[in-house]
Amino acid sequence: QVHLVESGGGWVQTGGSLRLSCAASARTGTTLSMGWFRQAPGKEREFVAAITWDGANTYYADSVKGRFTISRDNRQNTEYLQMNNLKPDDTAVYYCAVPSPYGPALTPNTAGSSSQYDYWGQGTQVTVYS
Repeated sequence: QVHLVESGGGWVQTGGSLRLSCAASARTGTTLSMGWFRQAPGKEREFVAAITWDGANTYYADSVKGRFTISRDNRQNTEYLQMNNLKPDDTAVYYCAVPSPYGPALTPNTAGSSSQYDYWGQGTQVTVYS
């Protein structure tokens, strides 16, 4: 069982920045790969970014490359999503997600698929206004 707690959402003007955090706790004590997805009103949930358990590999959606940075602190089992140069199209509920500790490792071909993730946070709202 993995429990995820997100924080850091809010309102920001176009061009501004926000940093989201997601703290993970797992009974296995395993260091976990982690990802971020988002869902805007009336749209499907979409991949934003992911980072492998060791931080060696990161993956981004094309729409956020160069603006968002995913990172992690393994001592805290926490991941972060630094979001810069935010746009109104970034407005969505952002979800932290974690694959099963016993599942396959994330790869460039799988990191963006929501089916790879077994645990989800409650979501945090990000609203970008012009």
